[in-house]
Amino acid sequence: MEEIHVGLVGFGTVGAGVAKLLLQNATLLSEKTGARLVLKRIADLDIVTDRGVVIPDGVLTTDADEVLCDPQIAVVIELIGGYEPARTFVLRAIEHGKHVVTANKALLALHGEEIYAAAARRGVEVLFEAAVGGGIPVLSAIKGNLSGNNFQTVLGILNGTCNYILTRMTQEGADFGEVLKTAQELGYAEADPTFDIEGIDTAHKISLLVSLCFGTRVDFKSIYTEGISSVTALDINFARDFGYKIKLLAIGKRDNGQIEVRVHPTMIPVGHPIADVDGVFNSIRLTGDFVGAVMFIGRGAGMDPTASAVVGDVVEVSRSIVAGATRRTAPLGYLDDRVATLPIKPIGEIISKYYLRFSAQDKPGVLAKIAGALGGHNISIESMIQQGRSAGETVPIVIMTHEAKESEIRAALAEIDGFDVINGKSILIRIEDNLE
Repeated sequence: MEEIHVGLVGFGTVGAGVAKLLLQNATLLSEKTGARLVLKRIADLDIVTDRGVVIPDGVLTTDADEVLCDPQIAVVIELIGGYEPARTFVLRAIEHGKHVVTANKALLALHGEEIYAAAARRGVEVLFEAAVGGGIPVLSAIKGNLSGNNFQTVLGILNGTCNYILTRMTQEGADFGEVLKTAQELGYAEADPTFDIEGIDTAHKISLLVSLCFGTRVDFKSIYTEGISSVTALDINFARDFGYKIKLLAIGKRDNGQIEVRVHPTMIPVGHPIADVDGVFNSIRLTGDFVGAVMFIGRGAGMDPTASAVVGDVVEVSRSIVAGATRRTAPLGYLDDRVATLPIKPIGEIISKYYLRFSAQDKPGVLAKIAGALGGHNISIESMIQQGRSAGETVPIVIMTHEAKESEIRAALAEIDGFDVINGKSILIRIEDNLE
C-alpha cells in the first residue's frame, strides 16, 4: 500500500489530538484513503512535556525545517496559530511542494490571499476545515454538497467562550467579570481573552465563511467588530423582558452588489434556533437559493473535535494524492480567477432595529427630550421601559426602535449623550428579527 508521509508543526493541545488520531486510527484511515498515513515528523519548541500520547522514537524535533523541507513529507499540518512564524512556515511548505492543512483562521483572514496564490502556483492544496467551527463540517459542505447554491446569508455563533459567558449571564444573572473569571478557571477562556471577548476571533471566522459563501476576498480590517465586554446583566434582563436573548453574532449578507460583514452583540428572538444554542457550542446558519436554510451546531473548539476536522482534511488531500488529481477544489471553492472583491457595506449604512439604554435623571420632560432627538433623526420608537421611579436620581430608560439607519442612530445618540440629564454613555445593541 502506498505511504503518504505527514508532518506536523505545533504540538500543543490540538496537535496532540491530531497525533493521537493519526496513530490510533491508522488502520481505519488506510481503509478510507487507500494509503498508509505515516506521521513522520512533529516539530515543536517543547518536545519534553508529556501530551498524553505516545510518539514513536525519532519523530519529535525542535527544528521546523525538518518538516517543511523533508522531500518525503507530502502533507504539512500547521497548528502553531497566530500570524508569524505561521505565515513563513506555511509559505515555505508550499514552496517545497507540500500540501498544507491548517486550523489557523487568523492567518488565513489576514494572509489568505497570499497563501492561496502561492499554492496555485505550486499546484498544491490548502485545506482549513478546522479554522471555523472546530469539528463542525461547514466549510466542506459549502464547497461540496451545497456548492450549487447562491448563498444569500451566512451567520452564526462562532466563539464558544463568548457563548458560554453570555449563557451563564442569561441563566444566572451573573456579571460579565465574574463569569469570565470562571471561564478562565475552566479553560474555556485564555489568560488573555481579548481575541475572544472583543470579537476578533469571530471576525476571523466570518471573513472565511463570507469568502466561501460569496466568492469574494474580504479585507479583514474592514469588518465591523464589537465584543461582549460592554454587555451587562441589566441589558440581558431587559432583553428577556422584550422576548430576546443576547448573543455575539457574526453576520454576512449579500446586498445589491455589496456585502454586509459584521460582528457584534445581537438580540435574537427567544425561540429562534440560534437563540437556543447555549454554552460552549457554536452554530452556523446558511441560506441558499435552492437548499433554503441549513443550520450546523456542534462544539466549536477543543482537542478532539478540532483534531477530527484536521484529520478529515488530511484524508481529503490523501485521496487526491492517491488518485493523482490534486487541486480538485480551490481553497475558497471558486476557481482562483473567479474570486471577486465585493465592497463591504459601511456599518453606518446598515438598516436594523435597535435596543437603546440611557441612564437618565428622573425629571419631568426627560422622555420627551429623548424622543424628540430620536424623531429628529428619523427614528421611530416601537416600545419603551422606564425601570423604577426615584425623583432626582438616575434611572435606566430602555427604548426599542423600529428599523432605522445606523448613521442616524449614532447621530441621535451623540446628541442625547450631550444632554445634562443623561449620565454616562448610552448603550446600543442591534436587533435581528429576520434571520433567514
